[in-house]
Amino acid sequence: MSEITLYQDGQHSNILLPDATGEGLAIQANHHIIIHDGRALMLDPGGHKVFNQIFPGLMSKLKGGLQHIFLSHQDPDIVAAINGWLMVTDAQAHISKLWTRFIAHFGIDRFLEDRLVNISDEGCWIDLNGAELAIIPAHFLHSAGNFHLYDPKSKILYTGDLGASIGFKGREVLNFNDHIQYMEGFHRRYIASNRVLKAWVNMARTLDVEILAPQHGALFRGKEMINQFYDWCENLECGVDLIHTKIQMPPKN
Repeated sequence: MSEITLYQDGQHSNILLPDATGEGLAIQANHHIIIHDGRALMLDPGGHKVFNQIFPGLMSKLKGGLQHIFLSHQDPDIVAAINGWLMVTDAQAHISKLWTRFIAHFGIDRFLEDRLVNISDEGCWIDLNGAELAIIPAHFLHSAGNFHLYDPKSKILYTGDLGASIGFKGREVLNFNDHIQYMEGFHRRYIASNRVLKAWVNMARTLDVEILAPQHGALFRGKEMINQFYDWCENLECGVDLIHTKIQMPPKN
């Protein structure tokens, strides 16, 4: 299994797994794993194709198994194969309390229900075999119950759909202004409002971040590049900001 190591020390590593969705209709998605002293947390594990391609190689790397699964929100590209992951590991799956009963529709049966852990609106800290990771509120970016994950050890902020780019082929953003074209349409449509972006940026600027890693597209490396992203978010009109007309019936053909 090919992979990209974003951070590595003697005990702690952050790995970007290859896109396993392949060509076709499914949206490109990044899959991340954090390993601390042999035990792992997987972020947004995705659908059935991803499960089939990633599972064998991933489990062979782990001495202590998969301890946690972090689900940033409820979309199928996040949670579609969650039943499979829970059946073959002992992991707990963490998701907003708003979505626990909804993701049960992806096939989770009563024998696995107690492994779904509700995240309260204010977020929380979780322990990965001795490493403390922060689950941070990111509501309405884009989901009503949305969270990001911050790893203080590696200084990586995992941002789910925020920062997503569509159609860009590289792994990292090299020129921010050139990269806007790949982000703008997605963010204007899927992110709720500039007001919530400003609130998120105010929080994010308090963190020591060296890599900002979205679920789709390229990552942002280095404080200068990350600050450009924060500045762009603060000034972006999106979502309800762009609704300037009344809601009405569509015209007939």
